[in-house]
Amino acid sequence: MPSFGIDRILTLLPHRYPFLLIDKVEDYAEDGSHLVAIKNVTVNEPFFQGHFPQKPIMPGVLHIEAIAQACGLMCLCATTRDATGGAKSYDTILTGIEGARFRKMILPGDTMRIETSLIMQRTVMGQSMGKAKGVVTIDGKVATEATVSFALIPRKEG
Repeated sequence: MPSFGIDRILTLLPHRYPFLLIDKVEDYAEDGSHLVAIKNVTVNEPFFQGHFPQKPIMPGVLHIEAIAQACGLMCLCATTRDATGGAKSYDTILTGIEGARFRKMILPGDTMRIETSLIMQRTVMGQSMGKAKGVVTIDGKVATEATVSFALIPRKEG
């Protein structure tokens, strides 16, 4: 059961605080077919100051962003090596959202378990594209689910 923490997440994703929504990866497949990530939600999150301050609720759009970031990590775990075995940097760009369902509010103190699975990935005219399913659970109950589409593009360094 391979896992990794914030240090590797920061090398794979371009996101930084306050927009980085993954704290650790609990499990992933090296072939990029699935990943399980964790986000610990705290009352100190900046969005809680303005999103119903009297009853703080994590905005649904950030549930989707957490799914997208986990899907990005899922793909990047499988594609961070080039043909010579050297490290290669990519970014995943969200290109679509389908079937988003919000079933449970996410509140301060919750631990989001974000499970992703690859539906398909292909290269079209030199552009790698894919689709993945993401499910967020809180204490074993589904909070959010969505299918996201993405493009994988070489990262511009500098």
